Amino acid sequence: MVQMNPTVGDLPGNVRRIAGWLREARKAQADLVAFPELAITGYPPEDLLLKPKFLSDTHRALREVMKHCRGVAAVVGFVGDGAMAGTRSARPLAVPTGAQDISNAAAVIAGQRLVATYSKQHLPNYGVFDERRYFHPGRRIPVIVLSGTTVGVNICEDIWVPEGPTRAQAMAGAEIVVNINASPFHVGKTKLREQMLATRARENGVIVTYTNTVGGQDELIFDGNSLILDQAGDVILRGKAFEEDFLVADLDVGGVARARMGAGRRKWAGGRSMTNVDLIVISNTVPRKPRELVLPTEPVPLDPLEEVYQALVLGVRDYVRKNGFGQVVIGLSGGVDSALTAAIAVDALGPDNVVGLFMPSPYTSRESREDVAELAERLSIQVRTIPITGAFRSYLRVLAVTFEGRRPDTTEENLQARIRGNLLMALSNKFGYLVLTTGNKSEMSVGYATLYGDMAGGFAVIKDVSKTMVYDLARLRNRRASGGPVIPKRTIERAPTAELAPGQKDEDSLPPYAVLDPILKAYVEEDKSAEEIVAMGFQRETVRRVIRLVDGSEYKRRQAPIGIKITHRAFGKDRRMPITNGYRER
Repeated sequence: MVQMNPTVGDLPGNVRRIAGWLREARKAQADLVAFPELAITGYPPEDLLLKPKFLSDTHRALREVMKHCRGVAAVVGFVGDGAMAGTRSARPLAVPTGAQDISNAAAVIAGQRLVATYSKQHLPNYGVFDERRYFHPGRRIPVIVLSGTTVGVNICEDIWVPEGPTRAQAMAGAEIVVNINASPFHVGKTKLREQMLATRARENGVIVTYTNTVGGQDELIFDGNSLILDQAGDVILRGKAFEEDFLVADLDVGGVARARMGAGRRKWAGGRSMTNVDLIVISNTVPRKPRELVLPTEPVPLDPLEEVYQALVLGVRDYVRKNGFGQVVIGLSGGVDSALTAAIAVDALGPDNVVGLFMPSPYTSRESREDVAELAERLSIQVRTIPITGAFRSYLRVLAVTFEGRRPDTTEENLQARIRGNLLMALSNKFGYLVLTTGNKSEMSVGYATLYGDMAGGFAVIKDVSKTMVYDLARLRNRRASGGPVIPKRTIERAPTAELAPGQKDEDSLPPYAVLDPILKAYVEEDKSAEEIVAMGFQRETVRRVIRLVDGSEYKRRQAPIGIKITHRAFGKDRRMPITNGYRER
């Protein structure tokens, strides 16, 4: 199994990577090698699929991959001709002419020929998925006999359906089911996947191989964590988390037959007569010498908080690398959000590629100055200091006549944030830096952020991380540091403040984060009503106030940069609320 990191749309680069892994598979004397879902195009290709030229180029790319399939059979994810979805076997490649003609497909290649095609049958259309916008569902179910072993092939969502293609393939005699995936990460999903796969293997009496992609694609993170489970649902092999991996395993196919016989399951004997199942026989082109079965050592599953941290690091690394940036700039305030963002960026890109910008105002404290300096020293990053007091006073002079007779309020606070946003973008323009914003999910939920100010930037690293989790991640990063904590202790222990007014604290404007975050999780991620949240033990007025803030901030979030998804429901593709919205809970 090849747990690879493709780049969406980089067809030549993805083909080169696939060809390189095929060489490794031949060296390992593999009979069969599986690549992830849509490995050739990357996932998700979105509206690239509406471009006829892109579709024709993907088929040229598949033909190039086929040239490298010598001495090994391969399952490769690609964009298929939708007309293939109803055919009994592979036919000569035809170039689709539009979205109505395409499928999310797996090519089975042997001897440099396309010997079978499987088109995904269950197209997810929820959360971050839009597959019904682009793809035609398949109807045929190929079962391949490779050197005497019967193999079923299906794709991602198909294996989540209990009575889906996996069941049909097992009934048709499949001993191994090869499932290829592009399954995005969120907290808790790794365990959920493994439980589902164990159930599917056990109830069908098949070995399941689950090949997942890895890497960052815009806000999505693919975590790898590929798996092979035996017919009893026990893990044989586990891929690495958040990095590419090449997994080789010898499978005891005979154990499947023995288990079925022992369980008295005769239903697998005659299932090949099902009308939608096609039996395709492939002779292995290279004889293999018998060898003793070797079960490799599997990585230890990560702690959930460690998973989140590694997802954020991978997301930053791939977004910066795949979009052609070399360095990033971060506005450092002395607070925990910017400190954590800087630590993640350093872990992703190295200290030489991270620049901090400290922009003190009349309200910036001595503690903030000291904590920024200490953070920069511990992370070994360069920090530029540009005071904004002069620019702020200039704005106040320019607006003095217009604002005459009105008391200072959030207007003056937001001016400071917008000056800082301008300075960050000026450095971005002059030096080619990507601006990483530092706002967290708690702030973004309730609109505690300034449009064109602290929201200005190219990538929002902790956009889907609650404030309470920010503290947990900061402590985790300090525990991991071999040379001592990198985030100053005072930064973590100080009361959070934007320092835009004298003596300002976040709790002057918001409920304590220990109260706010559970309410936000219930409302934003779980779609609980106000009454349901009150029943959880929160004060009614606090709940209604938080809901008003969330609903009234949609226009802000729509203008924010994209950020890394780490929860079950993130802002953006996951949660698509109308901006103009007259509905209010009564």
